[in-house]
Amino acid sequence: MTPDAATQVDGATRVVRGRAIALGLVAVLVTTLLVTQAELVLSTLRIGYLQMPPIAISILVVALGINRLVGWGRKRWQLGPADLLTIYCMVVVAAMVSSHGVVEKLVPQLIAAHYFADDGNNWHRLFDLNLDPRLVPYNPAIAGHQAVVDQFFTGVHRGAGVPWQAWLIPIGNWAILIGLVVAAFLFLTTLLRKQWAENERLSFPLAQLPLEIAQSAMTPRDRRMIWLGTTVPALVYTINAIHQLAPSVPEIKLIVPLNDLFHQPPWNQIGWCPLMFSFAAIGFFFLLPADIALSIWFFFVLQRVQEAVAVSYDMATPGMPIYPPKLFIGYETVGAYIVLTGYLFWSARAHLRSVWLAAIGRADVDDSAEAVPYKVAFWGLLVCVAGSAIWLWLMGMSLWLAVLEIVVFVFMIALVMARSTAEGGMLMTETTFRPIDVYRMFGSVHALGPHNLALLAMVDNVLLRDQRGLLLTGFLDTAKIADGARIDRRSMARNLVLAVLVAFVAAVALNIYVSYHLGAERLDQYLVSTQPQFTLSDYAPFFKPGQGDFPAAQNWQMPVFCAAGAIVTLALTILRANIYWWPLHPIGLALSGSWAATEFWFPCLVAWMIKSGVVRYAGMSAYARMRPFFLGLILGECVMATIFALLNILFHLPAPAFPWA
Repeated sequence: MTPDAATQVDGATRVVRGRAIALGLVAVLVTTLLVTQAELVLSTLRIGYLQMPPIAISILVVALGINRLVGWGRKRWQLGPADLLTIYCMVVVAAMVSSHGVVEKLVPQLIAAHYFADDGNNWHRLFDLNLDPRLVPYNPAIAGHQAVVDQFFTGVHRGAGVPWQAWLIPIGNWAILIGLVVAAFLFLTTLLRKQWAENERLSFPLAQLPLEIAQSAMTPRDRRMIWLGTTVPALVYTINAIHQLAPSVPEIKLIVPLNDLFHQPPWNQIGWCPLMFSFAAIGFFFLLPADIALSIWFFFVLQRVQEAVAVSYDMATPGMPIYPPKLFIGYETVGAYIVLTGYLFWSARAHLRSVWLAAIGRADVDDSAEAVPYKVAFWGLLVCVAGSAIWLWLMGMSLWLAVLEIVVFVFMIALVMARSTAEGGMLMTETTFRPIDVYRMFGSVHALGPHNLALLAMVDNVLLRDQRGLLLTGFLDTAKIADGARIDRRSMARNLVLAVLVAFVAAVALNIYVSYHLGAERLDQYLVSTQPQFTLSDYAPFFKPGQGDFPAAQNWQMPVFCAAGAIVTLALTILRANIYWWPLHPIGLALSGSWAATEFWFPCLVAWMIKSGVVRYAGMSAYARMRPFFLGLILGECVMATIFALLNILFHLPAPAFPWA
């Protein structure tokens, strides 16, 4: 076999060729351009922000089609499964970086406090004067209009250039923090991979579809079932697209708010409760163990019942700051996260002990196949976490608060979110709290002081508030894909790092360029206006003593319901470990208050009912026969989302509404 032949096999590991990496970088740039155009410029569809971005699956399908055509003419030019899956994995992380994962939150946040400041909110005095000047592209000491800020939103005059120089230092400084966090996720992936993929054998549902379609291991019947599944969302979204052009054609409703049916208290005071029909979500949840699917919808429904009971007994039900659930529900999930984090480390204790012994050189552990040696991963993770905390400290945050911010984010929030994807198949990773919400159980936020508050308002929005596009889950899924396709993990890690770097630079440049040339006022208002103001508005009251905190009569809810959530989660964990038939999984409680559970509880219910019925009355063989059909549902919804985004970009045709977009 020649070096340019189909993908080579070196022992048990497939070699990825330089040609595939080059094509992967081209795909990364195309992804960055399309995501920016669809999400930021035209505000069409969110094709880049799910944990399996629709654009990544679409590019894989296009690559498979082109590869087949190439094979008919020049067999030696054809790419193998390892090449195609490497391109796919590079696109996954590129989509996350260029969408909600990093850049779409970062760029507008650096300029929002100054632009939206006025005499009413006094944000110039509260935020600008307490921020390190190296973090923003304008002069924070000057109030009022500055060209670099105004032109970002209104656009530059024809022929005028973009003030790139003003952005270099702040983007470079934030890139250090983001780079440290991304590196921490990569090292954490190395430390978790064996425990989750081999010891616990988690299903990694989001990795299954690309593995199966890229490796062409399916029978003709399976392929027919996949195409049959693909046609269902294709037909539905095509009909809905026609409705956009010809309203006389009936629309197939995919979101039905149950709240419209509730007119009497206490049910008319519960949170948003939609019946959302996402074909991709149903497909993913069909792949899950039945207990996880049951737990996700059960605990969401239980949460809404709790809200109704609380209202019935006249309990105050304020909302969780900047998150959807009520305060007491949010703190139940805080308790659940704490226990789940402890459980994840406890269940991995044997593996982590081996990692520790390897890190200190007291054991000879075979880690030659890992992305990086355990010693490098362990100490690298600690260095990245410490480096992130030191960065925050140098930029004005108290060191203890910086440590709390990073440790809770990396080792609690991101860890549980990653588990929800690897085990729970969640298409969307969303949490219900920030590290500051853990702190406020024991101290007053306004006591932190203005410098801490100003920097927290920036960091919380850039890193913590919206977890869609969390790179840790992307790294773990790509590690599973590397295992399934027998790709060398170290080469995969290098390619992912390259993709992240290229996507970050390209996406930042595109976001800044289109904002100045088109004017951010003409772009997606959620991304450039609403989102950057969430934490600014949340922290602003705390600059005045006694402001912002919940009334004393409500403060009891935080520790009490956190303890209740912890106790219930611990009980669920013990029951699962000791009773083999126990049907409820604690991950359902942890996710119950999140936006992801709100959007996906109904697809969970549908998938659970179908799978339970199939397995009970027709057996596992029937489930295996139906599985390709549900993979087709995922494929169809992802591809149709990208197709309609392209039609909007190229021909300005209106796109139908997708439930998760």
